[in-house]
Amino acid sequence: MTEVDLFISTKRIKVLTADSQEAMMDHALQTISYIADIGSVLVIMARRRLARQPASQAHGRRLYKMICHVFHSDDAQLVAQAIGQAFAVAYSQFLQESGIDPSKVGAQPSQGAPGSGYLHNGDLDHFSNSENCREVVIEKRQGEGLGVALVESGWGSLLPTAVIANLLHGGPAERSGALSIGDRLTAINGTSLVGLPLATVQAAVREVKSQTLVTLSIIHCPPVTTAIIHRPHTREQLGFCVEDGIICSLLRGGIAERGGVRVGHRIIEINGHSVVATPHARVIELLTEAHTEVHIKTMPATTYRLLTGQEQPVYL
Repeated sequence: MTEVDLFISTKRIKVLTADSQEAMMDHALQTISYIADIGSVLVIMARRRLARQPASQAHGRRLYKMICHVFHSDDAQLVAQAIGQAFAVAYSQFLQESGIDPSKVGAQPSQGAPGSGYLHNGDLDHFSNSENCREVVIEKRQGEGLGVALVESGWGSLLPTAVIANLLHGGPAERSGALSIGDRLTAINGTSLVGLPLATVQAAVREVKSQTLVTLSIIHCPPVTTAIIHRPHTREQLGFCVEDGIICSLLRGGIAERGGVRVGHRIIEINGHSVVATPHARVIELLTEAHTEVHIKTMPATTYRLLTGQEQPVYL
């Protein structure tokens, strides 16, 4: 544990050691993808672009890594709110520089549109419905894996846990007939997996290889989720960034986060228009033109690549 000084501006977020003032963290504000205050714990995640690899250059893919910073402070909530305010001020400055009066953006919601505090509770309603929550007992041979491929649910999800991205044909999970692609794995043999890193969840699944009966707690979910963004005017910022169809960053507290958008998800459809094979410029055009109510269907990018044969699943 190191005592630090935290500086927040509309341009950058910096963390310096309290004694030597040595920079421990220095990120442009626009690279901050996720902020959360959980009691006295503050979590900040930033996106960093990696150098292109030869194999990825051929496909024109930009590689990123996520850097996670965890702080302990009695003022965790205040700090998170300050970062959110920095985003709001930066956006206001952007509007002014673009010749737009910030006070008029979104000031006149379209008739029947919810207010700016509206939260799309599709996920919340789904997760709290007991009919979607169940325990599944998987029967298997000793030494046999469950036969599931797992991916992350994506930052911005109300329930951060592993998602079943594929089932091994003929494996125990598929034989049970009780699991589907898209289901959330919340516990194994009574041990909660919610909020744990994907690698930790995968290790927990591997540990039950010697058992013949495994109890999984799951929430049945479709593989494709729908985010509903209420945007009174096209000049109002959606609050997320897209690259190659994948949501790579998200403005905390913005209309996209409130609508259910998640970092790491592949956009499948925008207001009824499929964008699976659509050029990036057209995706941006569809998002820019959309207003009032923007319906975006997404799925975890890894799940999309597995289902389309771009990657081979690793079964546990």
